Amino acid sequence: MPTSKQHPRSKFYELLQQQVRNEFNASQQYIALAVWFDNDDLPQLAKYFYAQAVEERNHALALAQYMMDTDHHVDIPGTGDVRNDFANARELIELALEQEKEVSADIRALAKAARDEDDYTGEQFIQWFLKEQVEEISKMSTLLNVYDRAKGNLFEVEKFLHRESTDDGDDAGMPPVAGGAL
Repeated sequence: MPTSKQHPRSKFYELLQQQVRNEFNASQQYIALAVWFDNDDLPQLAKYFYAQAVEERNHALALAQYMMDTDHHVDIPGTGDVRNDFANARELIELALEQEKEVSADIRALAKAARDEDDYTGEQFIQWFLKEQVEEISKMSTLLNVYDRAKGNLFEVEKFLHRESTDDGDDAGMPPVAGGAL
């Protein structure tokens, strides 16, 4: 199977392909977190993580769309292992924060690879994801802080999420998503 339509694979495109997998895996992990909260009758936390799962799916398909738009072959991978067992809710939020930190490191590596390869279009494309990761780490850090301040009282966390929930709508700056954003 060809690895490229017209262009040889660069490090940047290899990392993009890997990031497609990482984003789909993050989506699956967020579904597992959402289901855990849903199963414990915590609808705001479940809703929050279901939405995060959709967002990660959209990120994966935005990367795929960029690769198609630049005449590169895209492989849609399987995902890695997903953790489903947790002792308490704090573990779920900690996992989500660590996952976002890992994604941030991956996105920075993509930006560096694009810059090192003088891929100005790729570097410009990845800028949106850099900005997005600042927001994602901030949101997960805040959620963990709220959990800790509530001393683990999940009903207080639920009230916080309900009070703070906003429908941000579509991000006009987000790159196009293959098949359309959900």
